[in-house]
This record gives sequence, structure tokens and C-alpha cells, in this order.
Amino acid sequence: MKRLASELTGDFERAVLLWMQNPAERDATLIRNSLTKDSFNPRPANEVICSRTPSMIQSIKQYYYSKFGATLEQDIGRYTTGDHQKLLLALVTTPRYEGPEFDRMAADEDAKALYKAGERKIGTDENTFIRIFSGRSSAHLAYVSFAYANMYGTPLKKVVKGETSGNFQQCLSTILQCIENPAAFFAKELHKSMKGVGTNDSALIRLIVSRAEIDLQYIKAEYVKKYKKPLQDAVHSETSGNYKKFLLALLGP
Repeated sequence: MKRLASELTGDFERAVLLWMQNPAERDATLIRNSLTKDSFNPRPANEVICSRTPSMIQSIKQYYYSKFGATLEQDIGRYTTGDHQKLLLALVTTPRYEGPEFDRMAADEDAKALYKAGERKIGTDENTFIRIFSGRSSAHLAYVSFAYANMYGTPLKKVVKGETSGNFQQCLSTILQCIENPAAFFAKELHKSMKGVGTNDSALIRLIVSRAEIDLQYIKAEYVKKYKKPLQDAVHSETSGNYKKFLLALLGP
């Protein structure tokens, strides 16, 4: 790693050094940089924590402590606040089932609880949203989202946007999008990183490198379906030099 850092520069260096880490160590690095850098930007930490499985989060926590000498929980407590902090802490400490089975009656009750905590209430009971979003499996939450729309005629993601704000809203929205279609979520985030004038290279590197070994083929398929051009073409036009060659190599044919 030291040798690579001495030989490479700029975005190419950042991409290669991130790629050289294993997935859990990489995610731990992304979270740490997101929370502790001078220009505080919790978006990458939100994205990583809210899109990873409980078993992935356990591995991230182990690498986080061994690499940085602080627990993930300590740094979340130190650098975040309010409902955003409560949700992140719940996500990294609450054991969650990862299998496909769930109790439909319990999921229906959760949909009703979210309605009472949000649309039906003056103000919002954020603690109910935190409890359900952090404590339920992906399969369970996917059915809660389906049941909510069926019962009350409003998509749950629309309710989240109307009832919450800021980093708390971003976390809840990320969880919902990732239980429905994670590849579509990451395709949209990649598009945002290259949209408009200039490129958000930090986001572009993070997204391509961190998903390369997980679901990049699915993300590429969602990207071309939504934006009518291959992801490779977009990256080709937004980057240059060895940095471009490296990202394109990760993206594959």
C-alpha cells in the first residue's frame, strides 16, 4: 500500500488504494473518512451502513476497531446527532434476521404503526420509524412497504420524504430503496455522481470500487435501462488517463 501510494497520484491513487482493501476494511475506511474528515460529509457513511447486511456490518465493525482504535459506535456517537445518530447506532447494534421468511401479521402491524407514527399524527414519532427500520429483516421491510401502500394508498418512500428530513431521511430512503432494488439505487447514485458540470469523483470511486465484487453487473443493467446509455460510456466521458482505464477495467465489458 505504501509503495502504491508513493507511485500513484490523484483520483487514480485513491481508487487503487481503496480497491486494494478487502470489502469489510474498505467499508470501514469509507465510513471513517466520511465521519472524521474536516469537510464533514456523512452521506458515504449513511450509504454504507444502510445498504449492507447485518453480517457485513459485523465484519465492518471488527475491521473498524482494529484499524482505527475506536469502535464504530463510538465514532457514530461522536460525529452524528439526533435521530440520524439513533438510527445509525440501532443499525450497527441490532441483530437482524437475513433470511427470506417473515411474519405477515407482524409486518401488517408494523405498517399500521408507521401510519400512526407519521401520516396520522401531527408531527412524527421518529422512534417508531427507527425501531422498525433498524430491527426488521429486509424481507420483512419489503412486505411492510407493500402492505403500507395497499392499506393507505401512499408509497412508504413518499411518506418518509414527507415526514422526515436531512440525514435521517436519507438513511430511511436508502434502506427502502435497497430492500426493493439495490442495483437501481446504486445506478441512480452513479448517475448523480456524473450529472451536471463536473464529476463527484469521490462518489464515483466509492460506488464502483465497493460494488465491483458484489452486484456491478446488475447495476450496469439498471443503468442502461434507466438512462439509455451504458455506464461504461458515462464513465468514459467523465474521467481521463489511468484513472479512467482503472474504473473501466473494474466495470468490465
